[in-house]
Amino acid sequence: MSKNLTVHARSGAAGAVIELTGELDYHTAPEVRAALPGIGLEAGQQLVVDLAGLTFLDSTGLTVLIAARNHALSSDATIALAAVPDRVSRIIRVLGLNQFFPTHPTAQDADAAWQSEQS
Repeated sequence: MSKNLTVHARSGAAGAVIELTGELDYHTAPEVRAALPGIGLEAGQQLVVDLAGLTFLDSTGLTVLIAARNHALSSDATIALAAVPDRVSRIIRVLGLNQFFPTHPTAQDADAAWQSEQS
């Protein structure tokens, strides 16, 4: 049981970037869920969830990623995951969630992919 999670939101070229550092689990998921409504997105933008600092993810953490996707879609925006750790990537693939979450090596790569799609 841990409450070690840092949520940092910033602006990227494509829209908002949420950086998650630490453990995303039952105990820390409410913090991320509470932050989502404050993440401003406009139609056509992209929400990037940067998981470079993620050390643990449980099933509740997966539901937070789905909530982030729903937040993006409700704003007519898209979502992308960046720097997904191998163990998390494997879970996402096994569950078939990779169909709903494009992934990129870094948040900058996610922004670049979004920009090339806009051209």
